[in-house]
Formats: sequence, structure tokens, C-alpha cells
Amino acid sequence: MHFTNAKTILSSNNVMNVYRGCMHGCIYCDSRSACYGMKHDFTDIQVKQNAPQLLKETLKRKRKKCMIITGAMCDPYMPVEKNLCLTKECLQIINNYNFGISVLTKSDLIMRDLELLTEINNKAKCVAQMTITTHNDNLCKIIEPNAPLTSIRYKTLKKIGEYNIPTIAWISPILPYINDTQENIKGLLDYCADAKVHGIVCYNIGLTLRAGNREYFYSKLDEYFPGLKEKYIREFGESYEVISSHNLSLMNMIYEFCNKYNIEYNIKKLFNFMSSYQNNIDAKQLRLF
Repeated sequence: MHFTNAKTILSSNNVMNVYRGCMHGCIYCDSRSACYGMKHDFTDIQVKQNAPQLLKETLKRKRKKCMIITGAMCDPYMPVEKNLCLTKECLQIINNYNFGISVLTKSDLIMRDLELLTEINNKAKCVAQMTITTHNDNLCKIIEPNAPLTSIRYKTLKKIGEYNIPTIAWISPILPYINDTQENIKGLLDYCADAKVHGIVCYNIGLTLRAGNREYFYSKLDEYFPGLKEKYIREFGESYEVISSHNLSLMNMIYEFCNKYNIEYNIKKLFNFMSSYQNNIDAKQLRLF
């Protein structure tokens, strides 16, 4: 872990990354890709120590309220956040200035800030997103070794939803020949139904591989799934998109399930929902009159 002072904290699309790099150790992580130009080891977390101050200055200047979106390059609730509390400080600022938040994580540490997220949702809008890829917790320990187990993430989604905060599950990525099975997808979907999620994000049954993350992924295949790397190379070559042969049947399974339980799965609609700001204070005041 090392500290730095960032020059900016929000992208042009209002995406915020308080940290850079990740501690969860997921074997498939696209953020390891060389194209992102990370100049330090991926597990040597870069901490933007001035993130709260930058965010406060930025939100003060914004003329129009909007959703602030945590990026996919890191997890805002990595273990370092437990002591540093930079994500929490940023949430407090977002709440103070009546902006909205859409947060994506794999960690139940988000529960620490549930009261704050609820307050943001009551005043503006909060969307809580959780990635779940592997229903079997033993397999989860291999694929996502330092992240909380999927069973814990499911319980976290369910609890957050009980506070009327809309939740979205990312069922992605799914790894060919590892967890691209009906049993796995059904288990994840059952979690989603019980947690009453608003939506499910799943582009395809597969993953992406490119320079940087491909080499790391293959090294982990050699470590935990001997012989599977060679199968990937024969079947997928240097392809960026690695799509399971079960893609069509499993995606149809997801669509049918979502239609049955009235869960949104249209990617465009979900991203519009996550990025669309809502001022609940003004809405409540209007209803009074």
C-alpha cells in the first residue's frame, strides 16, 4: 500500500476511484490488463489520500446534481478501507451535498455504511451493486480467494434491500469449464430472487482476457486446474472475449428467470437506472402539496 495525492477524483462521467489496484485476488480480474497503464504492482494498493477533499471541492462547484459512480478498477470496500475509511468520508460528502451514489463491491464491509447509504437513498438515490460469480463457496475460495464468500455477499444484498435500497447483482464473469454450469447459474439466480434484487447484469457467459490479466489467469489455471490452460489456448487462442459453449442456453435461463421474477436484465436500462439522479426530498415535498 502506498499513498498519493490525486489531481482529480471524478471522471467526465462522474466515476470515482478512491483506490487503485485490488486485494481480493480474483483470478480473472480484467483490471490487471496492461492497457490500463498501472505503474505499480496490482496488489500494492494506491491510496488517493486526498480523495475526500477533492470530492468536496468538485461537488461544491457542480451546478447540477448527479449520481456518483464507484469505478470497476478497484473495490471501494477492500480490506484497507476498514481502517482508512476514505470511501466512508466520500459518502458523507455525497450525502452532505445531496448527490446520489451507485456503488459496486464484493465486500460485506459495505454494511458498515448502511445507515449512511440509507440516508443518501432517502434524500437522493443510492444503488448497491454486488458481484456474484460462484454459488459454491469452496470454488469461490479458489476463484476469488480474498473476497468474502458468495453466500456472505448474497446475505449482504438481501439486508441492503430490506432498507429499500435498490440492489443489482453482477453475474459476471463466468469461467468456461469451471463455473459455466446450470447448477451454478441456478444457485446464483436463486440468491437474486431471495434477495429481491432490482436487476441482474450479465453480458455473456464468459470472461475477457488480454495482455496482463491473461498471463495471471493462466498461471492460476496451472495452479488450480491443471491442463485447463492448454484447453483455453486451443479453443480461444488470443481472443479478447472468451465465451462459453453454454452461453446461449445459460443466458436464456437467466432471461426466463428474470421475466418470472420481474427482475430487470436489459443492460442499457440498468445503466440508465444506475446513472439517473433522483431528488427524493423534492419529490416528497411535492407529494405533500
